Amino acid sequence: MAHLDIRRRENTNGDFYVDTTCIDCDTCRWMASQIFSRINQQSAVYHQPQNEVERLAALQALLACPTNSIGTVEKPYDIKVAQQSFPILVDENVYHCGYHSEKSYGAASYLIQIEEGNILVDSPQFLAPLVKRIEEMGGIRYMYLTHRDDVADHQKFAEHFQCQRILHTEEITADTRNVEIQLTAKEAFALTPELLIIPVPGHTKGHTVLLYKNKFLFTGDHLAWSESLHQLVAFHDVCWYSWEEQTKSMRHLASYSFEWVLPGHGRRFHADADTMRQQMNKCITFMAGS
Repeated sequence: MAHLDIRRRENTNGDFYVDTTCIDCDTCRWMASQIFSRINQQSAVYHQPQNEVERLAALQALLACPTNSIGTVEKPYDIKVAQQSFPILVDENVYHCGYHSEKSYGAASYLIQIEEGNILVDSPQFLAPLVKRIEEMGGIRYMYLTHRDDVADHQKFAEHFQCQRILHTEEITADTRNVEIQLTAKEAFALTPELLIIPVPGHTKGHTVLLYKNKFLFTGDHLAWSESLHQLVAFHDVCWYSWEEQTKSMRHLASYSFEWVLPGHGRRFHADADTMRQQMNKCITFMAGS
């Protein structure tokens, strides 16, 4: 729970606020950019909700905050409405899970709802409201993990849903040694005809991304949209394995067609395939000059 006694002075007056435990993960700012902004290296409320749409977005950000740093002065009468809104539809049958985990520094997790069995992409917090909604949506068949950093509560999800976890062997740690499907290939692996796992070493040695229907690309920490640069980027300052390898991986990834970039960290990006291809080329040029 956020605490009024450590409410940041940068918040505008009103019901919603951010306290000083904020870790600057950016979750609330991309989920509810009309409410939250970055002021002095942490998030703050710069605009109080003025209608039900803005209020719901603020409550969704409150619930998604990995450190519970967002609070309200008054007890939120409609918090259950916000809880029921997760997972939030992104497009078609792809959903944002919310409930980001501090264990993965606030990384986003996604759910793909398909008849053959749902796919959970990376791990949110294992919390009752979300678990109940996922049960109502058909449970989880596979839990695909992009890399070692964003596994969070994977064990609890695996035990509860009896799902099979997927992670590259180069990413296995003591915490994930019991993952059911451990990938070894350096080439793309088709999990189903519509789900392709693509190795993209760079951020970490065994990082992979997931391409669904040649439309949705779940990129973990490999690729994201930068609001400040207004283009697709990789992040040099958090490249833990090899920037050279990540640049090579990005060139390889550019040969695929997709319309959505859905990262763990960083902002989403949606465009037609031609625009996405142009953006990928800009990203590669940016990386080569970094």
